Amino acid sequence: MEYLTDLVTTVPEGTSPTRVDELRAAEKIRAVELAKAGHLVRLWRPPLDPGEWRSIGLFRANDEAELHEILASLPLHIWMKVTITPLTPHPNDPEYRALQAGGHLQV
Repeated sequence: MEYLTDLVTTVPEGTSPTRVDELRAAEKIRAVELAKAGHLVRLWRPPLDPGEWRSIGLFRANDEAELHEILASLPLHIWMKVTITPLTPHPNDPEYRALQAGGHLQV
């Protein structure tokens, strides 16, 4: 199943820049791992205010419980507020129709 996530990261005041840099570097590595595993499909950066950290992500997981485990594995998760929207295929989506026509998707 696919999930749209809105990830807003707020670094606590007084956090050392070194700690922030360490977690951001670890986050990058973890994102690569999740992409290779097929869980992280896409990431977008919406328009941001100065100092705002926010990403919109498309993730794949077997269920919402697995998605929560995946998101909890992100190093920056300790500072994230996450909004999750479960997604189901729309019959007019071109990819959905192509998969259905090719016999690869059953509804």
